[in-house]
Amino acid sequence: MNKKKNEPNKIKTPWPTKDAMEQVYDMKLWGDNASRYYSGDGSHHPEIVNPYLKVVTSFLTSFKKPLVVCDLGCGDFNVGQELVKHTRKYIAVDIVKDLIEHNKEKYKEDNLEFHCLDLAVDDLPVGDCAVLRQVLQHLSNTEIQNILNKLTSFEYIILTEHLPEGHFTPNKDIISGQGIRLKKQSGLNLLAPPFNFKVKEEKQLSSITLDDNKGVIMTTLYQVF
Repeated sequence: MNKKKNEPNKIKTPWPTKDAMEQVYDMKLWGDNASRYYSGDGSHHPEIVNPYLKVVTSFLTSFKKPLVVCDLGCGDFNVGQELVKHTRKYIAVDIVKDLIEHNKEKYKEDNLEFHCLDLAVDDLPVGDCAVLRQVLQHLSNTEIQNILNKLTSFEYIILTEHLPEGHFTPNKDIISGQGIRLKKQSGLNLLAPPFNFKVKEEKQLSSITLDDNKGVIMTTLYQVF
């Protein structure tokens, strides 16, 4: 059977991140909710979600011809569902198979697709803009580098990361899983070593300071060469 045009190539390679992320949902490590599939306060708290939706919607609606958006690490899709209507096509990706199957049943739009893929291993879908909202912060530097090697195929990248407030040492390595670099007083900076990701333009879209010195949720728009 011929592979459909633009269908991502899925490589059957074991990767420990898949097991770690499945465990997050199985054990409700990001919060106990009525649904088994809950991606945490970062995907549901209005003070975090609403400013994000405002700036990303403004960006997406600034184009005369709507973009094809690839949501890389879509989680429970509580946020992504609000952006679909502003795109020509919305391709939502996550590593957890049962979560993707759940999303397929819950969210149905003519211009919406869901794929179960490992961002660090599998080929990514084809699109104009990649959205990664608090995804890379959970991954090791090796996996991040593998993903960055593929992100150059997109014209735009919208990246959201949970960072320490004030000065911090960027890109300390971690083991992929539930945790992030915040405990090491570190956060992700794609433009700094060891990644040194090259972009044409960088623009901060939003910065949300969390209570009790819990850091900053930063959303940045990159235009890629």
